[in-house]
Amino acid sequence: MTDDGWVSSTAADVQAGDLLRLGTGNELTVTRVKPSFLGVDDLICFVEDTDDRWLAQAMWVTTEVEIRR
Repeated sequence: MTDDGWVSSTAADVQAGDLLRLGTGNELTVTRVKPSFLGVDDLICFVEDTDDRWLAQAMWVTTEVEIRR
């Protein structure tokens, strides 16, 4: 864990409730995790579905990500 609370991990380790920093620098609060996205076992989709925003990001399960729990 870094001093700012971000942990490097893989997309496979992300859980609902995590804050995910995308490669663009945008942050997504994960409210749903959709495994085997589009029928592809190694593809996962993270969804933020709140009153303020709807955002989804698909990525390979082995993609390195930054997570704050």
